[in-house]
Amino acid sequence: MNGIIGKKIGMTSMYDARGRNVACTVVEAGPCVVTQVKTEDSDGYNALQLGFGDAKVKNTSQALQGHFDKAKTGPKREVVEFRDFQIVEKALGDLIKVEEVFAEGDRVSAVGTTKGKGFQGVVKRHGFSGVNDATHGQHNRQRAPGSIGASSFPSKVFKGMRMAGRTGGNRVKVKNLEVLRIFPEKNLILVKGAIPGHNGSFVILEK
Repeated sequence: MNGIIGKKIGMTSMYDARGRNVACTVVEAGPCVVTQVKTEDSDGYNALQLGFGDAKVKNTSQALQGHFDKAKTGPKREVVEFRDFQIVEKALGDLIKVEEVFAEGDRVSAVGTTKGKGFQGVVKRHGFSGVNDATHGQHNRQRAPGSIGASSFPSKVFKGMRMAGRTGGNRVKVKNLEVLRIFPEKNLILVKGAIPGHNGSFVILEK
């Protein structure tokens, strides 16, 4: 599985071949450095471990510092492993650029962490409509969840009941996105549609 680590820059739009204005996400994809090469003989499977984004030495453990020193690179903020990376042979410390992995027209999957919303009620978290009618004795019930359980049986609330709680901050994969444009000189890739995460967050693009 080929892939690369990137940083979400933001969203924009561009015109496709049919003249339609298409919304797309701009991702600064790489260049990523190969921090470890796993093989069938040494690890039982083939994979490339890539690092992206510079990190401070003081925030990096000594074990990881030694790990990055083997690749002759500085500490990295994001380290991701891609199994069965199908690309020309790469050695420890080599750079992988976006144009080596993707091409315009490819279909990719994007993995990111959604925006955290904090503690939210059922209307925002699950799309409940609440009590829309404010008449007939209703008081402060417009955004209430309503009944959450039965009476004497089962005398409890089942697990998984949709209620208020912490929202967002989940790892999400969006599949089958189209690569619209690639700018190799700027390490940018334009992907059709939205990618989970806030601007500046790390994302993983897989093919």
